[in-house]
Amino acid sequence: MRIVKEKILLKELKEVARETFGELVKATVDVAKEIMVIGGELHSDQEALLLSEGSRQKDIWGINLYPEKYPQDSWLEFDSIINLRPSFGNKTCGVDDPNIRQKIIEIVNKLIVK
Repeated sequence: MRIVKEKILLKELKEVARETFGELVKATVDVAKEIMVIGGELHSDQEALLLSEGSRQKDIWGINLYPEKYPQDSWLEFDSIINLRPSFGNKTCGVDDPNIRQKIIEIVNKLIVK
């Protein structure tokens, strides 16, 4: 797992995909700090890493990235069990709030460049 605070190249993300799931990279985004964790097998492990670095639970969201589909809209998928948090108003494994979804898209697009 790797915390991404600065821009990385899309080709680096593709390498992470090859090392793990082939075409998929699990990522966890902190929308307050505008950082993310990539790599590893579980969003919950990424979440734990961010929490240990001072992130707040309510700011952390799990996504999946498909680097080979970049830049299509389908390259980013909002789907993770860590997103299921009714106490924070999110009742699905997706990201229910459109403002948070948009913020995640902006962070990912800022950190991953072609």
